[in-house]
Amino acid sequence: MDQGAGAGAGPQRARGRLGAPSSGTRAPGTPWARFSAWLECVCVVTFDLELGQALELVYPSDFQLTDKEKSSICYLSFPDSHSGCLGDTQFSFRIRQCGGQRRPGHAGEKRSDSGAPTSLQREPAHYFGYVYFRQVKDSSVKRGYFQKSLVLLSRLPFVRLFQALLGLVAPEFFDKLAPCLEAVCNEIDQWPVPAPGQTLSLPVMGVVLQVHIPSRADAPEPGPPEQSSHETLLPAPVVLPSVHELDLFRCFRSVLAHVQLLWELMLLGEPLLVLAPSPAVSSEMVLALTSCLRPLKFCCDYRPYFTIHDSEFKEFTTRTQAPPNVVLGVTNPFFIKTLQHWPHILRVGEPKMSGDLPKQVKLKKPSRLKTLDTKPGLYTAYTAHLHRDKTLLRRLLKGLQKKRPSDVQTAVLRRHLLELTQSFIIPLEHYMASLMPLQKGIVPWKTPPQIRPFRQDDFLRSLERTGPQLTCVLKGDWLGLYRRFFKSPHFDGWYRQRHREMTQKLEALHLEAICEANIEIWMKDKSEVEVVDLILKLRERLVRAQGHQLPVKEATLKRARLYIDTAIGSLPKDLQAVLCPP
Repeated sequence: MDQGAGAGAGPQRARGRLGAPSSGTRAPGTPWARFSAWLECVCVVTFDLELGQALELVYPSDFQLTDKEKSSICYLSFPDSHSGCLGDTQFSFRIRQCGGQRRPGHAGEKRSDSGAPTSLQREPAHYFGYVYFRQVKDSSVKRGYFQKSLVLLSRLPFVRLFQALLGLVAPEFFDKLAPCLEAVCNEIDQWPVPAPGQTLSLPVMGVVLQVHIPSRADAPEPGPPEQSSHETLLPAPVVLPSVHELDLFRCFRSVLAHVQLLWELMLLGEPLLVLAPSPAVSSEMVLALTSCLRPLKFCCDYRPYFTIHDSEFKEFTTRTQAPPNVVLGVTNPFFIKTLQHWPHILRVGEPKMSGDLPKQVKLKKPSRLKTLDTKPGLYTAYTAHLHRDKTLLRRLLKGLQKKRPSDVQTAVLRRHLLELTQSFIIPLEHYMASLMPLQKGIVPWKTPPQIRPFRQDDFLRSLERTGPQLTCVLKGDWLGLYRRFFKSPHFDGWYRQRHREMTQKLEALHLEAICEANIEIWMKDKSEVEVVDLILKLRERLVRAQGHQLPVKEATLKRARLYIDTAIGSLPKDLQAVLCPP
């Protein structure tokens, strides 16, 4: 596929009546509000003889994309010339949003995020692009080929759902074009919002997709959504087992011998280049790798598919500083030469789904990497801290011999990675919980006590009693792994998230302590300034609690409002007028 020079050309005006002009923010009840809870927009990228890749349509037509974003979408929506992709192919990409957040989420989106697992929350500064590309011979076209991509742009990492949606919509769109898209967009605009914990029925093109939106309250490995007994859906729904999980076993078949080493590289946020034969293999491998740490949020940058035309190409390939903490999926062998200073390069072939375990990728020294060497391999000088779990490979091999379905093999693999991550994180969680002030130290009319600082040496000493050896049979240098983890973006991301949650818990406990105290006794000897200060602080906490930022019961909120009214009523009329203007 030619990566044309003019891919940055602006899109033609979208046909149809899709969306009235707006400032970019869509509040509930406005046109496209429900649509934008799922998708930012739908793009059509086509190949133009003069322009190269060009953005043909954007739905809704009022959605604003910068020229840089348009250019990135155009280049990333087509396989590059090194991937001979004939027919239909699906893959995904992820791009940095330019110029800050232009569409701040409304309250419903913020509530959804607060209930979602941290690894599945909306991306505030990146877009996911889910692509369905078709290239077929067509004698009516000058170049002899029909080349077009349908792209769903979203902030949600729901790769499984959006691939299924594209599988339904794209073939129909390539036949009927714009009118079909308008109808689909209108259907999506009728979908309920993706509220965590809900099982939803999503009608589109005469099919009903039934999905479960993951919640923090879910078991670590929820099964497929159960159909509601009180509704009989006709036609029978297509039940998706997950909105986000890939077939991990298929993705990792050729690297199963090194899954633990790759898990360590992901945990430490190490730079990793994945060179694959196609965007489909590249994007699936990168997404599979970044999902290894769940439920821990992947805090580094990652690009499931990346090309030399990307606006961040120079930033990622510079040799004037250390390689960035990014997992980069590519198909162009040119990257091996450009990024040979990167510490870890994984070269994979097309996944073979035969009955036997494919030949495992070999560990090789980075100095042996040659641009023209097409053999798969994991080129790294890294030595794993933990000993390899040989029982995992034996279980998976036994599964192959017994012709166990791929989804069962994936469940075995995912459980292994989940238990590994949990064994690593639980000691950190225990130590962090010990830094929380005692509840008896939280008194109504004083500033709540502070969370104690995280001291790495204290934590490492605590591992003798509460270390991963309590839950994990794997031996190795756990202390060395923790020491390297402390320097990674994932420790910083995990610590900030936990500290924020604990601070909110402290504020909630303090608010409860105030609401359980007798405000009238407290006010007896207080000045007007002190009473006004309390009113303002209570109002601020109420606003935060109502925005779902504080874990507070409704009864506490009612009492806080009552206290505010009581405190205002005790003040002179002129102050009351200031605090409660008509």
